[in-house]
Amino acid sequence: MTDPATTSFGERLRTAMAARGQLCVGIDPHVHLLEDWGLDASAAGAREFGLRTVEAAAEAVAVVKPQVSFFERYGSAGFAALEEVLAAARAAGLVVIGDAKRGDIGTTMDAYGEAWLTPGSPLEVDAVTVSPFLGVGTLEGTFALAEREGKGAFVLAATSNPDAFTAQRARLESTTQSGSETVSGAIVHEVSARNARVTPPGEWGSIGFVIGATVDWADAGLEPFAPTAPILGPGFGHQGAEPAQLRSRFGALAPAVIASESRSILAAGPDRLAARIKERALLYRGD
Repeated sequence: MTDPATTSFGERLRTAMAARGQLCVGIDPHVHLLEDWGLDASAAGAREFGLRTVEAAAEAVAVVKPQVSFFERYGSAGFAALEEVLAAARAAGLVVIGDAKRGDIGTTMDAYGEAWLTPGSPLEVDAVTVSPFLGVGTLEGTFALAEREGKGAFVLAATSNPDAFTAQRARLESTTQSGSETVSGAIVHEVSARNARVTPPGEWGSIGFVIGATVDWADAGLEPFAPTAPILGPGFGHQGAEPAQLRSRFGALAPAVIASESRSILAAGPDRLAARIKERALLYRGD
């Protein structure tokens, strides 16, 4: 295992994906899934669900992504359950992405970053999802902390939910040589420029993007970017995108895509979970 103190998150993730493939298992304890698994819709149920998923995922994949909201709804007990799941996942050698979608200004955002990315924090993860819609600059403290501690962040850029289209596809008044940019395009451009300043040649950046697997890049105003940075790609499995479409949807950046599936895997139930993860993981391996 690489040492996070001396290796950037981008490169740690790259190594892990090369070894174990591109599938990311979402840990989303929906109430109906808890019931299907024979668990209570409670913090204790979410904890058991999360720990079982971590145990099954550790045998087959590189990355897991707990959805924070499904634990947060149970209050302090839910956060305690989440802390145990995160610790178990990291102890198992998994790359852990906290799907928290935090976004705010100034010291408030810095505090969110510290909660999720500080080594030794109860909520420590390897990377966290963040929202740039109060301005990419508001995330600078989180980016700097991530890079200093060998952590990462995934910036919401182009999500596939229709409610986001109006804001994300809107075009800015400022223009580039190729014309006005969409909000999504401008986010990717600004973060990529920052990655270029701090990423050694040939390495992956540590600040990546959330780009839905069902997103039409042309419609969203997206173009291939450099340096390469990881793309968290929700939308595979239950939401309709298939593993065979990964390259056609992401082009040359396909090897950097973390293909996230949750319900399509978790619906298999606890007895079939490990087998389902292995089946789906094989579909995303390039070897």
